[in-house]
Amino acid sequence: MNNQIEIFIKKLEEKKKVLFLTTSNRWDKSNEIPKSTSLAREIQEKLKGTTEVTILDIPKLKIFPCEGNVSGLKGNNCGDKGSLLKDDEKNPSGYHRCWASINNQDDELWKVSKELFESEAVIFFISVRWGQANGFYQKLIERLNWIENIHTTLGEENFISNMEAGCVIIGQNWNGENVMETQKQVYEFYGFQVPDELSLYWQFTQDVLDETQESYKEAPKAFSKEFDISISKLKESLSSSFKRLKRLFEF
Repeated sequence: MNNQIEIFIKKLEEKKKVLFLTTSNRWDKSNEIPKSTSLAREIQEKLKGTTEVTILDIPKLKIFPCEGNVSGLKGNNCGDKGSLLKDDEKNPSGYHRCWASINNQDDELWKVSKELFESEAVIFFISVRWGQANGFYQKLIERLNWIENIHTTLGEENFISNMEAGCVIIGQNWNGENVMETQKQVYEFYGFQVPDELSLYWQFTQDVLDETQESYKEAPKAFSKEFDISISKLKESLSSSFKRLKRLFEF
């Protein structure tokens, strides 16, 4: 894995600006950072001085579910020109076309698309839950469906054809590699370039029946050792928690 992560970082060093989208979550008061999020932050640190990395934590954004406009009775109108988000601040590229953004004024998917279209590559950091990508990721990728739809069904320009995409998959005991390969295929369908160097997975054990408490307790230690991340970095410091509270109550 060390060689794999080195190749991953070296590939990102070729870029000027990349976007990391973290999709795993913990209870807000646990002061614990998901392993995949911790890895995203660690890689961001390693890329300082060569590549600008923006991290967006998807569970902290208000993103409404996909409305299913791909398969309505009138056909497929996902991403048609009527769904253009007419807001120069939220949609400076003019590419964001999603009905759920129009129908929900407080929807925050624009924060993702705005950064996405300013980046050369996007990496999705995904935890595996019940053998699949977690629910926050799934809601996100469904809401981005218009990116694919615009150049397939609607026959317009593929405006991400020069952008690269990949994923970092972190799981406990089941199906991690298959999740990675499936999502790489999704990115290809969307129209991204998908180099193998920008995707990797880590799974604590290949024993799908290992549901012991000992296994779950050992996993963070093994992850920490594998990626050279101290256990302390899997927790939010009290100082950072205090800063968040301070910002919350500032007027």
